Amino acid sequence: MIQALEQRTYTHEEYLEFETVSEERHEYVNGEIRLMTGGTPDHNEIAINLATLLKSALRGKPYRIFGADQRLWIPNRNLYTYPDLMVVEKPLQFQTGRTDTVTNPCFIAEVLSKSTQDYDHGEKFSAYRTVESFREYLLIDQYQIHVEHYVKTAANQWLLSEYDDPNVTLSLSAFEAQIEIIALYENIEIDT
Repeated sequence: MIQALEQRTYTHEEYLEFETVSEERHEYVNGEIRLMTGGTPDHNEIAINLATLLKSALRGKPYRIFGADQRLWIPNRNLYTYPDLMVVEKPLQFQTGRTDTVTNPCFIAEVLSKSTQDYDHGEKFSAYRTVESFREYLLIDQYQIHVEHYVKTAANQWLLSEYDDPNVTLSLSAFEAQIEIIALYENIEIDT
């Protein structure tokens, strides 16, 4: 998952300075800097599959799609993080004074790993829900065909749908798009 650096509290400025020159990616959580570990080939393949599907579905529409190298600032939780995939409606909104840190995703997807699944379901999803523009969350299991799809239905209300059937198509509501579950898992060998 994420490993903590030296045990001390860092300012936003120290983190951003450090992150700008670092060859690795780090999260910033309430003054703590945490090293983000790399993903598996399956993790990366699923993220690329989703990005490809969304890129095609959103062609010509007012959205930008970002992978795991795009930083997100969540001021209500004092958190800088790098979701596996984000869709941001244009115009992009940036953290004040920055041009490399977005603040307005409408859709976020995380590919689950054993080390991050609890964080992605819990603390991280809780932080994402404080972002006003955020309306849809997809959690994709890399070890078995299982997708959790959360859609914001009202203030403080989220609807969960789960998909285990590879032949199902799920409908995204933050923007009109259809995703075939089997297409998310293209080139992934799943033990059945």
